[in-house]
Amino acid sequence: MKTFKYIIGILGIAALGSCSDFMDYHEYKVDDADYIKEMFSRVGGFTTTIYQQLDQDFGNYSGALLSSATDESVYSHSGNEIEDFYNGAWSPSNAKGSIWSSCYKGISYCNLLLDEFQGLTFPDYQLDVDYQKEMYQYQNYQWEARWARAYFYFLLVRQYGDVPLKVNHMDAETANNLPRTPYEEIFKFIDDECVAIKDTIIKDYNSLGNMALSQTENGRANNLAVLALRARAALYHASPLFNPNNDRELWHQAALRCQECINACKARGMNLVSDYMSLFQSDNYKDTKEIIFLRRQNTTSTNNNFEKYNFPRGLDDNAGGGNCPTQNLVDAFEMTNGKAITDNESGYDPQQPYVNRDKRLSWIVAVNGEQWPNANPGPLKIYYGGQHGLPTTYATPTGYYLKKYCNPSTVISATGANSFYHNWVIFRLAEIYLDLAEAMLNYTGSGYETADGLNMSAAQAINVVRARAGQPNIATGLSADEFKKRYENERFVELAFEGHRFFDLRRWKKAPEYLTTIRKMDITMDADSVMHYTPGVLETRQWSDNMYLFPIPQSEIQKAGNLTQNAGW
Repeated sequence: MKTFKYIIGILGIAALGSCSDFMDYHEYKVDDADYIKEMFSRVGGFTTTIYQQLDQDFGNYSGALLSSATDESVYSHSGNEIEDFYNGAWSPSNAKGSIWSSCYKGISYCNLLLDEFQGLTFPDYQLDVDYQKEMYQYQNYQWEARWARAYFYFLLVRQYGDVPLKVNHMDAETANNLPRTPYEEIFKFIDDECVAIKDTIIKDYNSLGNMALSQTENGRANNLAVLALRARAALYHASPLFNPNNDRELWHQAALRCQECINACKARGMNLVSDYMSLFQSDNYKDTKEIIFLRRQNTTSTNNNFEKYNFPRGLDDNAGGGNCPTQNLVDAFEMTNGKAITDNESGYDPQQPYVNRDKRLSWIVAVNGEQWPNANPGPLKIYYGGQHGLPTTYATPTGYYLKKYCNPSTVISATGANSFYHNWVIFRLAEIYLDLAEAMLNYTGSGYETADGLNMSAAQAINVVRARAGQPNIATGLSADEFKKRYENERFVELAFEGHRFFDLRRWKKAPEYLTTIRKMDITMDADSVMHYTPGVLETRQWSDNMYLFPIPQSEIQKAGNLTQNAGW
């Protein structure tokens, strides 16, 4: 863990209340805490550095997404470090520990702000015309910091289980000798913090009346972000990985927290937007209907790296192929009649596999024969020997390319290129509906029952999400186990490539069921230009139960006398 007495040459960030629509990042030199305390803008800049430590995944593993360590996708560049998660190379000395370091760095920033930068009045600026507005925002920084600290601890506990709990600014020696706090206490800390700040943090940065600054502040956490964090953390706490005795009251509490968040969103006029794809495009920061909180990009970082990683190989020399959706994922998309493709009455045609499928398939996955992206003048030729298929180096090994989060208008040619913003969605309303469905199913033991204080059944919550895609309501009369399978499938489809699958399969303790066999679609074209589709197994991956939690980085074990390793590592 890191701790800070003086902050030297950190990346300073001006307060979000600038004239730009995005966080305004620029560097300035910070000499010490007293220097920061002199001006509101410096404290605001320091506060905004906390947001830099929030998670995102636009190719954190040299272009590979965490999804490519699951059954969602396969990275087309063999030998990528993402393979360490399942090929036996994952270890305490190769711990994939960026979350450990970034979260404890963020926690240190939060603690420093909370311990050192409270009670300031900035007397030299009391005559400024915006002084009252700035002080109003300054008072909110403490609530933002407490939310962020709770969120960092959620990231840590879901990944490591027991972790050191540091809630005050302290020197490095003290911090490095903290013991691990049991995960039950970490979850309690997160919940307590959310309760403490949910009614005091700013509710809506767009409706501050006379206190409104010059631009929207939706890059900062508001009370809905607090409620969403509380709901998600409660769901994880109730899940089998952290609830081995299946205490039903934990599921009850998770359901209550999800409903509280949904009610608050509905009171704000929020709902699921009709245009699913817009949630993951460059201007998604403007959404006020479904997105609860996202990690916004700064003003100088438009780029086309994500598209270069993931655009179809053969489109351009800069197109990498990238994170290619699996047949496992594609098979999860139902037919438009709501039946699984394995159902004999579904109408599924194996030789026209993408006809009459759940619309979300076309929103998330690029398939053979469709025109994608805009710069591609014709249909994708993913069949063997086609322009975008094998045996071309780095072409998709699964038969599919990724659409989600890719901007179809991006041009990556060496002779002409453009770039866009990429903002990572952390909480959105559809997820909270699915979280509620899971909590209700496990609390009531049925997909169709409600309970005192809870006004939606699991089926009703799922159906809100399905309706956006035009899918019929989930079937009635399913047993609890059958309903759970349908729920898991719904979550797989709706939240694909948003960073959930890796941790969902771990918290459910179902990784061996899903992660060991990765499937593909072989596509060939015969002499009469007729396509033939043959699904098959691409690869078999290793799994060991110690991988339900990450190893703590060996470097942290060595410098922290009271820090123990997770079992099996």
